[in-house]
Amino acid sequence: MSTSLTPSEPRTEAPARHARRPTRLRIRPLAGSTHLVLIGWSLVVTVPLLWAVISSLKTADEIFTSPWSVPDKPQFDNYARAWNEASIGQYFLNSLIVVTSAVVLVMLLGSMTAYVLARYPFRGSKVIYYLFVAGMAFPMFLALIPLFFVVKGMGLLNTDLGLILVYAAYSLPFTVFFLTAFFRTLPSELAEAAVIDGCGHFRVFFQIMLPLATPGLIGVGIFNFLGLWNQYLLPLALNQQPENYVLAQGLAMLAINQGYSSDWGALFAGLSIAMLPVIMVYVIFHRRIQSGITAGAVK
Repeated sequence: MSTSLTPSEPRTEAPARHARRPTRLRIRPLAGSTHLVLIGWSLVVTVPLLWAVISSLKTADEIFTSPWSVPDKPQFDNYARAWNEASIGQYFLNSLIVVTSAVVLVMLLGSMTAYVLARYPFRGSKVIYYLFVAGMAFPMFLALIPLFFVVKGMGLLNTDLGLILVYAAYSLPFTVFFLTAFFRTLPSELAEAAVIDGCGHFRVFFQIMLPLATPGLIGVGIFNFLGLWNQYLLPLALNQQPENYVLAQGLAMLAINQGYSSDWGALFAGLSIAMLPVIMVYVIFHRRIQSGITAGAVK
């Protein structure tokens, strides 16, 4: 019996060893090509940003004569002209007020709506949920004309409040879609225990379930902030007073004006100021974004 078993042992191990080698040879080229694609994509994203920041420290002549070189003497007064003379400071403040208020409002309404759709099944709940999902695919430019007359009829045209409400409504479908899936992954035992102890529905939501959903709230909140900060079409249609312009409108106006005055340094300085909040938010909260997405993706 011992002699019959020993010859069979190396025969079973040899095919297993040979079977593993092709798998390794297939994975390594794939990983290398993936790294090359990521490196190329990072260059495509970072090089224009760096070029815009470097150009913001140059004179108009240096931008055209030596666009890829480092400025001989940094022109920090470009930022002063953009902030004061081009009113970028006022536009920046308007954007900060409108976007921050809209994000707070949409996170409050969206989290409450998502919690009800995820935890309280009722007749028609799936219809409401899929209506929110369909709202994500609805082209925004098709709603501009009726939205203009609705906002005008409410007396909120060219006001910060009107733009805040429109921003919140625009971001609500994505917020409800994301947070509904996230609330479904949270354990229901804590909510049931709180109800047994006498907590009402509002207290269960605000004191127990909402803190548990903090990773998802941070992730979707950052996405909403970045999307609304770069919004241009909605304020262009609903905010036509120059003193109420948001940053995207101010940059467009600055590009038109500086194109005639040839003050390209101030234009690139305004672009750098507009990019700064977006970059800071991503650098500070990029781990929160990743954790929020992965936490809502699996249970």
